[in-house]
Amino acid sequence: MRTLAVIPARLGATRLPRKPLRLLANLPLIVRVWQRVAAMGVAEHCVVATDSEEVAQAVRSHGGNAVLTSSEHPSGTDRVAEVARRPEFLAFDAVVNVQGDEPFVSANAVRRAVSLVTDGRFPLATAAVRATPAILGNSNVVKVVAADDQRAMYFSRAPIPFLRDVSDAAVQSECVWQHLGIYVYTRAALEHWVALPVHRLEHIERLEQLRPLAAGLPIGVAMIDEPVRVGIDTEDDLEQANRDWAHFSTG
Repeated sequence: MRTLAVIPARLGATRLPRKPLRLLANLPLIVRVWQRVAAMGVAEHCVVATDSEEVAQAVRSHGGNAVLTSSEHPSGTDRVAEVARRPEFLAFDAVVNVQGDEPFVSANAVRRAVSLVTDGRFPLATAAVRATPAILGNSNVVKVVAADDQRAMYFSRAPIPFLRDVSDAAVQSECVWQHLGIYVYTRAALEHWVALPVHRLEHIERLEQLRPLAAGLPIGVAMIDEPVRVGIDTEDDLEQANRDWAHFSTG
């Protein structure tokens, strides 16, 4: 299957204004993410999808490809679908979506999520990393539970799996997985996803992946048992990322 990587980047972030253009090690954040994904070799082509000409020009000026998309999209998946429909990308069979604020995204997580789709196991896939129970009380961290065959059972901001009895704490600690913002779709599954109406669960949790899950579309979860770095959402995150970049880029 020919694979297209799309990095959605919206300029209108509120917690970190003008986020895609903020500097990480002297280059715009979105350029760093494009470089990271392009270097993984998981896709034949990598493109940034944005609603801002300024962001597009920043990517192009550093050798990347960027396309302008509608500013009306309710989610990154809708923006990715618009790009996948463009005539120049119709030959691609699978699409991988990596968020535009993930310069440290795990190459292993992306590759394994992509393989769940390109190997024909699932029409949709994502990734998760083993985490400690400390994340369960943080509603900003999305958790996922998956079946033994790696099929997602549910995603939530709530503490899942819930600890009913403290005597089961050791068992619970083996079942806590943090969802990573990576999505892979077959072309047909992507179109199916964006054609669905917003589901009640999606609306309540503000999690777009609950839309296809509630509609019965199976989602594979690549389970990654390794340290990962989170995305950049705040000024503090950006400062920490700049401190960490030299070690990351050489390590």
